[in-house]
Amino acid sequence: MRSISTATALAVLFGSAALSVVATGTASAATANVAAPGGLVADGALKRVFVGDSSAGTVAATDYSGNVLASAGGISGVSALTVSDDGATVYAAAQGTHEIVALDAATLDVKARYPVTTGEGPRHLAFSAGKVWFTYGDQWDGNLGSVDPATDPASGTDPVTLGQMPAGVSIWDPGFLDTAASRPGTLAVGETGISTDSMAVLDVSGATPQTVAYYNRDYTLNSGIYDIDLVPGADEVLVNGSVRDAYADGKFTQAGTYPSGQNADIAPDGTVASVSGNSIMTYKPNATKAIRTYGIGSYGTADLTWAPDNSRIFALVGKSGGGYTLKALTDPEKNVPTLTVNAPSSAPRAKKLTVTGKLSATVALPAGAKLQVTRTDLESTKGKALPTVTVKANGTYSFTDTPPAGGTVTYKVSYAGDAGHAAVSASDKVAVSRSATTLSLNNNGKLYSYGADVKFTAHLGKTYKNRTVAIYSDPFGGDKPKKLVKTGKVNSSGNITVTVDMTRDTAVSAVFAGDARYASKTVKATAYAKVKVSTAITKHYKKAKIGSTSYYWFHKNSAPVVTTTMTYYQNRQERLDLQVYYNGRWYDSDSEYFGLGTNGKVAVNLGAPGESGIKARIRAAYINGSSGDNVNSTTYTGWKYLYFSN
Repeated sequence: MRSISTATALAVLFGSAALSVVATGTASAATANVAAPGGLVADGALKRVFVGDSSAGTVAATDYSGNVLASAGGISGVSALTVSDDGATVYAAAQGTHEIVALDAATLDVKARYPVTTGEGPRHLAFSAGKVWFTYGDQWDGNLGSVDPATDPASGTDPVTLGQMPAGVSIWDPGFLDTAASRPGTLAVGETGISTDSMAVLDVSGATPQTVAYYNRDYTLNSGIYDIDLVPGADEVLVNGSVRDAYADGKFTQAGTYPSGQNADIAPDGTVASVSGNSIMTYKPNATKAIRTYGIGSYGTADLTWAPDNSRIFALVGKSGGGYTLKALTDPEKNVPTLTVNAPSSAPRAKKLTVTGKLSATVALPAGAKLQVTRTDLESTKGKALPTVTVKANGTYSFTDTPPAGGTVTYKVSYAGDAGHAAVSASDKVAVSRSATTLSLNNNGKLYSYGADVKFTAHLGKTYKNRTVAIYSDPFGGDKPKKLVKTGKVNSSGNITVTVDMTRDTAVSAVFAGDARYASKTVKATAYAKVKVSTAITKHYKKAKIGSTSYYWFHKNSAPVVTTTMTYYQNRQERLDLQVYYNGRWYDSDSEYFGLGTNGKVAVNLGAPGESGIKARIRAAYINGSSGDNVNSTTYTGWKYLYFSN
């Protein structure tokens, strides 16, 4: 036997063009990023933050969330920033051009430029007593200068005054400067360097600075100075974010320490923000336990400053790959409590259960703190408020509840916070039992003719409120996905019916999603479908019966052609079975597979036997798994009979 080609395959090539698409969307404000930090200061009047980038020679203005609003360039080697008391002017130390640049705080337009003619600096800035104070000089000879913005250069008087370090005060390098709103006219100066240790507090309220206290590097107080801050409300300076040094009668003595620190800034009310390793911690004045701890990652912090209203801390935090980004840390003066919730992992529905937990904080909580409790379940998907719970003196609490609904029940416990503590919440889940219902689906395992419309009926037993069942059909084969056939409520008998067109073996599933008292359930029935298949015989010269059986009659030298038509599927083959009649019975002669064309047809030439008196019969078949796929059930045609005469 041989196969006859039924079609010629044609290949069509389609060209493709690559498209370049530019996506657009809602614009968002950029976050301030700097390559080399060049100053950081907050302006309470405009609620802005100013950030200098030394390498770019820029000053950026951001809002209190860190989003860039404006930027000014051309400030070469900017190293420090300060803001006037009225918040109207930002001053930038431009080391590259040896000048102090005054910028309009609202627009960042340049208002004035003040040359510093020494050629060394300016380096650090501070604003006090109506003047901009700056340090300048070299490694061995640090000095102090000032700019008086009220002086008009056209009057012939230079607004810049150099050499204002009081006699007897020796500060190597251009020293650190700091002021405090609660200390008007007072300026702290700290010597920069790893092994240097000089510092001073100066009164700058008069015509010339006067020494209030001076410490001359005998290394008994500090081990190098990296940062210095005036302490509001006390005659103290904070060195390196950890050591408190008091000053009186012209001298410094150590007054106490914070647990650790590298550099710091102090809020107007005295709250300290200190960098320690990979964290920024806040402390109440002279406290030893942190109010709050912010993790800042492993790339360090270059600078930080308080918002004048104490509402947040702004920090330049290091990034992977280099550079720094501005972060706004909110609620820095509120301690974050720890809240735990412990509920049983499982419980029976409609039975009382107990939930326990603890509220604790490093800053004492108010007595009798109240906790809000919310239960979320299948009947209260948006949450149901339960009675408020009072925390005991030791921080523990407990409450009981009887869950009316089964399934996953969530208990959320919340503390609203107070003047000294941030809000906090926690939750735990309970698997609450539900009763089982019955769900059945008919027709499992049944075999149907191709294209039969079959009714599948799902029956749902007792439930609480939900009477909805969804029925899905999933035909065999990867080319037809599972789909929802019907979803709806069962009738008064608990039944819901769908009709499925059985062109393939099909898995039908019924799904009950469950309700507050009865668990979800899914059942599946797999029904089977035959293929549609037929055969046609040609090249015969007549049809006539032999006995009671109808035969196709062929001359002995004629070759019958059998054309099979079968439901098409990719790579599907039909099987032809041939039998020959001999000595009173039928014998298998051959069985062979032939691939279908895309029209579902294949023609096979059986060849001429060259002998007369031969009886044969032939049928076509789809064999599940052997015909190239398994999406239908095995199907046979009836036999067709052939007779070869003279």
